[in-house]
Amino acid sequence: MADQPKKLHIAVFPWLAFGHIIPYFELAKHIAQKGHKVSFISTPTNIKRLPKLPPNLQPLVELIELSLPHVENLPQNAEATMDIPQHIVPYLKKAFDGLQQPLAKFLENSTPHWLIYDFAPFWLPPICSNLGISCIFFCIFSALGFSFINSFGLKSNDKPSFDDDPSNKVVLQHYENKTMSEDHDEENESGVSDMFRHYQVLGGVDVVAVRTCMEIEAESIKVLQNQCRKPVIPVGLLPPSLYLFNNEDSKYDENWNTILKWLDEQEERSVIYVAFGSEVALKDEEFTEIAMGLELSGFPFFWVLKKQNSSLDVSSLMETKRGIIWTNWVPQLKILAHKSVGGFLSHSGWSSVIGSLQFGCPLIMLPFQNEQGLVARLMEEKMVGIKVPRNEVDGKFTRDSLAKALRSVMSEDDEGKIYRNHAEKMSKIFGDKELHQKYIDEFVNYMEIHSPSSKIIAKLY
Repeated sequence: MADQPKKLHIAVFPWLAFGHIIPYFELAKHIAQKGHKVSFISTPTNIKRLPKLPPNLQPLVELIELSLPHVENLPQNAEATMDIPQHIVPYLKKAFDGLQQPLAKFLENSTPHWLIYDFAPFWLPPICSNLGISCIFFCIFSALGFSFINSFGLKSNDKPSFDDDPSNKVVLQHYENKTMSEDHDEENESGVSDMFRHYQVLGGVDVVAVRTCMEIEAESIKVLQNQCRKPVIPVGLLPPSLYLFNNEDSKYDENWNTILKWLDEQEERSVIYVAFGSEVALKDEEFTEIAMGLELSGFPFFWVLKKQNSSLDVSSLMETKRGIIWTNWVPQLKILAHKSVGGFLSHSGWSSVIGSLQFGCPLIMLPFQNEQGLVARLMEEKMVGIKVPRNEVDGKFTRDSLAKALRSVMSEDDEGKIYRNHAEKMSKIFGDKELHQKYIDEFVNYMEIHSPSSKIIAKLY
């Protein structure tokens, strides 16, 4: 009888944004399902916001709370990017850097076999090296987006790039190039640039894991192997469960019952679902153009507005003739799975794209930041949706161009059918639980085989 793989202790440490925390938490749960001990590390408020662990995983997943130190200009109780406007995020990064000592103490006392962490803690590699802990950088972006960020940083630092890099073939529009520079390559109030964080982390890890699969991004995964010059492991798309959040909460049940009643009253594939994630704060002009574009499209819509502008009276728009503007929590996956929803107007964040296409729901894409524009182009190439045109210089879009894009995807004519058919075909990959479990199995198997043999974890049980 073959020896059973030893049980590992794996620590997981995401950046303080729920677009990062939730994929990291999903990965942690998948690792625990293989019987390994997982320490999921974040701040107290973020730990409390996590979905409830299923009973079978509660003994295996330990939730570790590290208190975020106070930093001037960071509001009290702000522990995630969703709590603050974009210009305050650098102060959150500065506070995050203050977790260095408590995290080092935890790692020293618990000695995990592996630490899986994000782009932000540039100070972690030497700590892990001194403690003999093997490290994995887990990228929650698409492989194309990740390879472009790598290439962008290389170019901006006058380092050699790669001729076979598909991101080299992408010509950024002026407004996208400006946004990428501001978001990643400039030093901010935290004291360092995001690109500096990224390269310090990438240079200090043993393995790179990416939320993608060969069936979608084989070429970009190959490019990452060349760029990183260390093992790059796709962990699958981690398609989230319909029951990701704890549905026992009566408030959530009440929200869903109200939403479900409205959705049930709409015709099949007639509703546009609208959501731009927890990071995007719309400018007044953008909000108005989206609202007017939705009205002009002629379709009913359900718009989830998580970050609203104080200068706009959202309540005055709540009784819109064609749809609903919702400012509370929603079960996004349940909405996308509903038969009345025919399209998703999204910022084309990778998690949102995965959520939509696992149910075969086509996309109308309005990217705002980071690598979202690249994801939109990738999805346009796969003909599962359309990108809303923007002015090449200033990035502005109009209500008319938005309405036209919405009608292209939602219509019952040949163009609309093409997007729906391709989205339905793509759901066979994005929603294939067995396929993505296979990627998880291979990733965990790699950690089992390559974990330091000197570690003893009997004390953990």
